[in-house]
Amino acid sequence: MGKVSLKVRLLEHTPNPEKVVAMAARLCYSPANIDGLIEDVSVTDQQSFIKKLMDMGHYSTIEHVSFTFGMEGVSRSLLAQITRHRIASFSVQSQRYVGETRQHHQGTFDYVVPETILALGPGAVAEFEKQMAQIQVWYDQWVEKLGGGRGAYEDARFVLPNAAETKIIVTMNARELRHFFNLRCCQRAQWEIRKLAEEMLNLVRKVAPQLFAAAGPECLTGPCPEGKLSCGKRAEVRKKYGVD
Repeated sequence: MGKVSLKVRLLEHTPNPEKVVAMAARLCYSPANIDGLIEDVSVTDQQSFIKKLMDMGHYSTIEHVSFTFGMEGVSRSLLAQITRHRIASFSVQSQRYVGETRQHHQGTFDYVVPETILALGPGAVAEFEKQMAQIQVWYDQWVEKLGGGRGAYEDARFVLPNAAETKIIVTMNARELRHFFNLRCCQRAQWEIRKLAEEMLNLVRKVAPQLFAAAGPECLTGPCPEGKLSCGKRAEVRKKYGVD
């Protein structure tokens, strides 16, 4: 127990996501019935059609496909950020029902160490770990004073820090995911959620490469939307994502 690292998995997704999007889009422009659309999409390569849809910004059709991720090794600080994306479904490990007591074995609750503290070296990390250990002591004391068990976890958790690790299952449709990547893959996004977004993007590109071919920070497809707050690294970012 103690310091943990990000782990994200793509748990499930709409089967044949690009085929579903192609059917939805072709329905908008075709007099064919559903059976005819299924047959047409099944025998035709949809890659160029999907690319055209994305270039046109015809994003309503990609709302038909969704992706579910399992995340762990993320902080409560990240939880506060990701739940601002309201067109999504979240299931979060509860600090009310899942206790963080360590009275009967060594170690502390799991936590995330900020990259800036890691960069300061072993001494700074040791100081941070000492602080987490002290918080563990305070938490355990409150659990005991409040009677122990689930009834105590509810209020003892108030002393736990934003660094405390949580586990989340998140589902988003493809349109919301692209919006999420626009914001959270940006260099100005907070480091932890940016790292998560980049991992999520890598995962969805494997199963729906055309839907997410140009996904990422907004500067990949246009000017930086941050204005005077721009990171000034547009060329570097575009190179990272393989955009000329």
